[in-house]
Amino acid sequence: MGIVVSVSRASIDLSPDQLRRDPPTVVEPADFDRFWQAALADAAATPVLVDVRPEPTDLRLVDVWDVTFAGFAGEPVRAWYTRPAGVPAPLATVVEYAGYGRGRGLPGERLTWPVAGYAHLLVDNRGQAGLYASGDTPDPHAAPGGPTIATRGILTPEDYHYRRLITDAVRAVDAARALPGVDPTRVVAVGNSQGGGLALAVAGLVGGLAALLVTAPFLCDIQRAIELTDASPYGEIGRYLAVHREAEEAVRRTLSYVEGVTFARRATAPAHFGIGLRDTVCPPSGGLAAYDQYGVSAGGADRPARELHTYPFNGHEGGEAVHVRRQLRWLGAVLRSPVGAVSAG
Repeated sequence: MGIVVSVSRASIDLSPDQLRRDPPTVVEPADFDRFWQAALADAAATPVLVDVRPEPTDLRLVDVWDVTFAGFAGEPVRAWYTRPAGVPAPLATVVEYAGYGRGRGLPGERLTWPVAGYAHLLVDNRGQAGLYASGDTPDPHAAPGGPTIATRGILTPEDYHYRRLITDAVRAVDAARALPGVDPTRVVAVGNSQGGGLALAVAGLVGGLAALLVTAPFLCDIQRAIELTDASPYGEIGRYLAVHREAEEAVRRTLSYVEGVTFARRATAPAHFGIGLRDTVCPPSGGLAAYDQYGVSAGGADRPARELHTYPFNGHEGGEAVHVRRQLRWLGAVLRSPVGAVSAG
């Protein structure tokens, strides 16, 4: 089992102890696996790498490439591929997914992983750039639903924005494994908030991941979260339903196909979780449920190792630099690299 650090009662949600005694019931659609197998098979019909070109920067310690890969429906998705400068050997590679309303930004905005010695693929969010960071990937699909990211196409699972975004996230792992200088057996999925929800989905859909690192994950126990918090992004769904009252059944059905707890059950990679217990954006009960259910489909001795750190007095920001240090030490130990010479904690 995992390690639970600094657990106390959550200020805005059920405590971890309460959740262990009475875990949430997350119901899976009967065709959940068929739904995602079909979506990914369609995407896989297109060769994954479209373009890889060096990106000139003023950074001396890293090399950067501008990557375009084929995501949902073969549509182009952009990413930054960054490596320690002058290191030709195949490296363990972190595929990182950005938070809600963020794009990939500018090269060099996120350097923790490459300066720690990893190759790093930072994936753009289709159709989300401009709220917090710039991006270069459009989402050319329109369907009935609301005007915000979380409600685009929300009336059917086939049209929902997150079907496309999760498909892109899976294809990003395929792209990373095809890039020069990547050890395809040591690819890691990483994300915070929306990025954490995408990383969890990838862990449930992609085989052979070396590890998963998730903090404050979005899209976990969604049915409860939309009732618990008015903060965006969940609040956007609640506000949509406040106007479109007759759409609740359809919306809840759609959300069941992108549920992080359901993906977590199917995961097989070792996992590291971080959750702030005062998080009003992504209620902690969702992330704790995903941790509790992580890897249960494997069962018994085959269930993957997992570790949890909670932060009783922190919200959506979680453990920040303290947690990143824990991530680096844990991942280094999992990959048996020099980064993990110091034990986690």
